[in-house]
Amino acid sequence: MDSAFDLLALSPPGWGGNLLMGLLRTIQIAAGAYALGLCIGLFGALGKLHGGPALRWGLEIYTTVIRAVPELVLILLLYYAGTDLLNVVREAIGLERTDISGLWAGIYVIGLVQGAYSTEVFRGAFQAVPTGQIEAARAMGLPRRKVLARITLPIMLPYALPGLSNLWLITTKDTALLAVVGFSELALETKQAAGATREYFMFYMAAGALYLVLTLVSTLGFSLLERRMRRGQPQQT
Repeated sequence: MDSAFDLLALSPPGWGGNLLMGLLRTIQIAAGAYALGLCIGLFGALGKLHGGPALRWGLEIYTTVIRAVPELVLILLLYYAGTDLLNVVREAIGLERTDISGLWAGIYVIGLVQGAYSTEVFRGAFQAVPTGQIEAARAMGLPRRKVLARITLPIMLPYALPGLSNLWLITTKDTALLAVVGFSELALETKQAAGATREYFMFYMAAGALYLVLTLVSTLGFSLLERRMRRGQPQQT
Protein backbone atom coordinates (compact mmCIF):
# COMPACT_ATOMS: atom_id res chain seq x y z
CA MET A 1 0.00 0.00 0.00
CA ASP A 2 1.34 3.44 -0.87
CA SER A 3 2.60 5.52 2.01
CA ALA A 4 1.27 9.01 2.71
CA PHE A 5 4.58 10.45 1.45
CA ASP A 6 4.24 8.59 -1.86
CA LEU A 7 0.66 9.73 -2.30
CA LEU A 8 1.58 13.36 -1.69
CA ALA A 9 4.76 13.27 -3.77
CA LEU A 10 5.15 16.17 -6.18
CA SER A 11 5.55 13.84 -9.15
CA PRO A 12 3.51 10.81 -10.30
CA PRO A 13 2.25 8.51 -8.88
CA GLY A 14 1.75 11.01 -6.04
CA TRP A 15 -0.99 13.66 -6.09
CA GLY A 16 0.89 16.54 -4.47
CA GLY A 17 1.62 18.15 -7.82
CA ASN A 18 -2.08 18.06 -8.70
CA LEU A 19 -2.97 19.80 -5.45
CA LEU A 20 -0.35 22.48 -6.02
CA MET A 21 -1.59 23.06 -9.56
CA GLY A 22 -5.11 23.32 -8.18
CA LEU A 23 -3.87 25.88 -5.65
CA LEU A 24 -2.24 27.87 -8.45
CA ARG A 25 -5.51 27.92 -10.42
CA THR A 26 -7.37 28.92 -7.27
CA ILE A 27 -5.03 31.90 -6.80
CA GLN A 28 -5.31 32.85 -10.49
CA ILE A 29 -9.12 32.87 -10.41
CA ALA A 30 -9.25 34.62 -7.03
CA ALA A 31 -6.84 37.35 -8.14
CA GLY A 32 -8.66 37.97 -11.42
CA ALA A 33 -12.11 37.89 -9.83
CA TYR A 34 -10.97 40.14 -6.99
CA ALA A 35 -9.58 42.71 -9.43
CA LEU A 36 -12.79 42.62 -11.46
CA GLY A 37 -14.85 42.95 -8.28
CA LEU A 38 -12.80 45.95 -7.15
CA CYS A 39 -13.37 47.71 -10.47
CA ILE A 40 -17.10 47.03 -10.34
CA GLY A 41 -17.25 48.02 -6.68
CA LEU A 42 -15.40 51.31 -7.12
CA PHE A 43 -17.56 52.49 -10.01
CA GLY A 44 -20.66 51.03 -8.36
CA ALA A 45 -20.03 52.99 -5.17
CA LEU A 46 -19.44 56.22 -7.10
CA GLY A 47 -22.62 55.57 -9.06
CA LYS A 48 -24.65 55.00 -5.91
CA LEU A 49 -23.33 58.16 -4.31
CA HIS A 50 -23.20 60.54 -7.27
CA GLY A 51 -25.18 58.94 -10.10
CA GLY A 52 -28.63 59.78 -11.36
CA PRO A 53 -31.81 58.11 -10.11
CA ALA A 54 -31.84 55.43 -12.82
CA LEU A 55 -28.21 54.46 -12.18
CA ARG A 56 -28.71 54.38 -8.42
CA TRP A 57 -31.79 52.18 -8.72
CA GLY A 58 -30.03 49.83 -11.13
CA LEU A 59 -27.06 49.47 -8.79
CA GLU A 60 -29.37 48.98 -5.82
CA ILE A 61 -31.13 46.11 -7.63
CA TYR A 62 -27.76 44.58 -8.60
CA THR A 63 -26.31 44.64 -5.08
CA THR A 64 -29.56 43.47 -3.48
CA VAL A 65 -30.06 40.51 -5.82
CA ILE A 66 -26.42 39.38 -5.64
CA ARG A 67 -26.37 39.53 -1.84
CA ALA A 68 -29.75 37.82 -1.49
CA VAL A 69 -29.24 34.80 -3.77
CA PRO A 70 -26.90 32.00 -2.55
CA GLU A 71 -23.53 32.16 -4.27
CA LEU A 72 -23.71 28.58 -5.53
CA VAL A 73 -26.97 29.37 -7.33
CA LEU A 74 -25.44 32.54 -8.78
CA ILE A 75 -22.37 30.67 -10.02
CA LEU A 76 -24.49 28.04 -11.76
CA LEU A 77 -26.79 30.69 -13.24
CA LEU A 78 -24.05 33.04 -14.42
CA TYR A 79 -21.78 30.26 -15.68
CA TYR A 80 -24.33 28.50 -17.87
CA ALA A 81 -26.68 31.38 -18.69
CA GLY A 82 -23.78 33.73 -19.34
CA THR A 83 -22.17 31.30 -21.77
CA ASP A 84 -25.47 30.74 -23.59
CA LEU A 85 -26.12 34.49 -23.79
CA LEU A 86 -22.65 35.12 -25.24
CA ASN A 87 -23.21 32.49 -27.94
CA VAL A 88 -26.65 33.90 -28.77
CA VAL A 89 -25.07 37.32 -29.29
CA ARG A 90 -22.24 35.85 -31.39
CA GLU A 91 -24.71 33.98 -33.60
CA ALA A 92 -26.83 37.11 -33.98
CA ILE A 93 -23.87 39.01 -35.42
CA GLY A 94 -22.80 36.14 -37.64
CA LEU A 95 -20.01 34.61 -35.55
CA GLU A 96 -19.57 30.97 -34.58
CA ARG A 97 -20.38 29.64 -31.14
CA THR A 98 -17.46 29.49 -28.72
CA ASP A 99 -16.55 27.83 -25.47
CA ILE A 100 -15.37 30.08 -22.65
CA SER A 101 -12.29 28.77 -20.84
CA GLY A 102 -12.87 27.68 -17.28
CA LEU A 103 -10.36 30.24 -16.00
CA TRP A 104 -12.07 33.25 -17.61
CA ALA A 105 -15.53 31.94 -16.78
CA GLY A 106 -14.54 31.59 -13.13
CA ILE A 107 -13.10 35.11 -13.05
CA TYR A 108 -16.22 36.55 -14.67
CA VAL A 109 -18.67 34.71 -12.43
CA ILE A 110 -16.98 35.28 -9.07
CA GLY A 111 -15.99 38.83 -10.07
CA LEU A 112 -19.62 39.80 -10.66
CA VAL A 113 -20.59 38.33 -7.30
CA GLN A 114 -17.79 40.07 -5.43
CA GLY A 115 -18.51 43.34 -7.22
CA ALA A 116 -21.76 43.72 -5.29
CA TYR A 117 -20.02 43.33 -1.95
CA SER A 118 -17.15 45.61 -2.99
CA THR A 119 -19.69 48.27 -3.95
CA GLU A 120 -21.01 48.40 -0.40
CA VAL A 121 -17.52 48.35 1.14
CA PHE A 122 -16.39 51.27 -1.02
CA ARG A 123 -19.65 53.16 -0.46
CA GLY A 124 -19.21 52.99 3.30
CA ALA A 125 -15.56 54.03 2.99
CA PHE A 126 -16.41 57.01 0.79
CA GLN A 127 -19.01 58.15 3.31
CA ALA A 128 -16.38 57.96 6.09
CA VAL A 129 -14.22 60.61 4.39
CA PRO A 130 -14.59 63.93 6.29
CA THR A 131 -16.61 66.29 4.12
CA GLY A 132 -14.57 69.24 5.34
CA GLN A 133 -11.47 67.99 3.52
CA ILE A 134 -13.37 67.60 0.26
CA GLU A 135 -14.91 71.05 0.63
CA ALA A 136 -11.47 72.54 1.34
CA ALA A 137 -10.07 70.96 -1.84
CA ARG A 138 -12.94 72.34 -3.89
CA ALA A 139 -12.47 75.76 -2.30
CA MET A 140 -8.88 75.68 -3.55
CA GLY A 141 -10.22 75.29 -7.09
CA LEU A 142 -9.34 71.64 -7.68
CA PRO A 143 -11.56 70.02 -10.31
CA ARG A 144 -13.74 67.08 -9.28
CA ARG A 145 -11.41 64.52 -10.91
CA LYS A 146 -8.37 65.74 -8.97
CA VAL A 147 -10.34 65.92 -5.74
CA LEU A 148 -11.22 62.26 -6.22
CA ALA A 149 -7.67 61.18 -7.13
CA ARG A 150 -5.72 63.28 -4.62
CA ILE A 151 -8.07 63.66 -1.66
CA THR A 152 -10.98 61.23 -1.59
CA LEU A 153 -9.28 58.00 -2.69
CA PRO A 154 -6.17 58.28 -0.45
CA ILE A 155 -8.33 59.05 2.59
CA MET A 156 -10.95 56.44 1.72
CA LEU A 157 -8.63 53.46 1.19
CA PRO A 158 -7.64 52.90 4.86
CA TYR A 159 -11.32 52.75 5.77
CA ALA A 160 -11.99 50.23 2.99
CA LEU A 161 -9.00 47.93 3.56
CA PRO A 162 -10.45 45.82 6.43
CA GLY A 163 -13.56 45.06 4.37
CA LEU A 164 -11.54 44.46 1.21
CA SER A 165 -9.24 42.10 3.10
CA ASN A 166 -12.24 40.08 4.22
CA LEU A 167 -13.60 40.02 0.66
CA TRP A 168 -10.30 38.63 -0.64
CA LEU A 169 -10.49 35.74 1.81
CA ILE A 170 -14.10 35.10 0.80
CA THR A 171 -13.08 35.16 -2.87
CA THR A 172 -10.39 32.51 -2.34
CA LYS A 173 -12.95 30.25 -0.68
CA ASP A 174 -15.62 30.94 -3.30
CA THR A 175 -13.34 29.43 -5.95
CA ALA A 176 -14.13 26.04 -4.43
CA LEU A 177 -17.71 26.43 -5.66
CA LEU A 178 -16.44 26.24 -9.24
CA ALA A 179 -15.92 22.51 -8.70
CA VAL A 180 -19.64 22.05 -9.41
CA VAL A 181 -19.09 23.23 -12.99
CA GLY A 182 -16.04 21.02 -13.45
CA PHE A 183 -13.19 23.51 -13.16
CA SER A 184 -10.06 21.89 -11.74
CA GLU A 185 -9.13 24.17 -8.89
CA LEU A 186 -7.92 23.00 -5.49
CA ALA A 187 -11.24 21.63 -4.23
CA LEU A 188 -11.88 19.49 -7.32
CA GLU A 189 -8.27 18.26 -7.48
CA THR A 190 -8.57 17.24 -3.82
CA LYS A 191 -11.82 15.41 -4.47
CA GLN A 192 -10.30 13.52 -7.40
CA ALA A 193 -7.16 12.62 -5.45
CA ALA A 194 -9.16 11.42 -2.45
CA GLY A 195 -11.54 9.41 -4.63
CA ALA A 196 -8.72 7.71 -6.53
CA THR A 197 -6.72 6.76 -3.44
CA ARG A 198 -9.50 6.45 -0.81
CA GLU A 199 -7.30 8.60 1.46
CA TYR A 200 -10.02 11.15 2.16
CA PHE A 201 -8.77 12.36 5.52
CA MET A 202 -5.20 12.93 4.36
CA PHE A 203 -6.04 14.80 1.17
CA TYR A 204 -8.74 16.99 2.65
CA MET A 205 -6.43 17.83 5.55
CA ALA A 206 -3.73 18.72 3.00
CA ALA A 207 -6.18 20.94 1.11
CA GLY A 208 -7.26 22.59 4.35
CA ALA A 209 -3.62 23.26 5.19
CA LEU A 210 -3.05 24.89 1.77
CA TYR A 211 -6.11 27.12 2.22
CA LEU A 212 -4.87 28.01 5.71
CA VAL A 213 -1.41 28.96 4.43
CA LEU A 214 -3.00 31.11 1.72
CA THR A 215 -5.19 32.80 4.34
CA LEU A 216 -2.30 33.47 6.72
CA VAL A 217 -0.09 34.93 4.00
CA SER A 218 -2.97 37.07 2.70
CA THR A 219 -3.84 38.32 6.19
CA LEU A 220 -0.21 39.29 6.82
CA GLY A 221 -0.01 41.10 3.49
CA PHE A 222 -3.19 43.09 4.10
CA SER A 223 -2.08 43.92 7.65
CA LEU A 224 1.19 45.36 6.36
CA LEU A 225 -0.64 47.27 3.64
CA GLU A 226 -3.16 48.69 6.11
CA ARG A 227 -0.37 49.74 8.49
CA ARG A 228 1.38 51.53 5.62
CA MET A 229 -1.81 53.25 4.46
CA ARG A 230 -2.53 54.49 7.99
CA ARG A 231 0.84 56.09 8.54
CA GLY A 232 0.41 59.57 9.98
CA GLN A 233 -3.20 58.95 11.00
CA PRO A 234 -4.31 58.87 14.67
CA GLN A 235 -4.10 55.41 16.20
CA GLN A 236 -7.48 53.80 16.89
CA THR A 237 -8.06 52.52 20.41
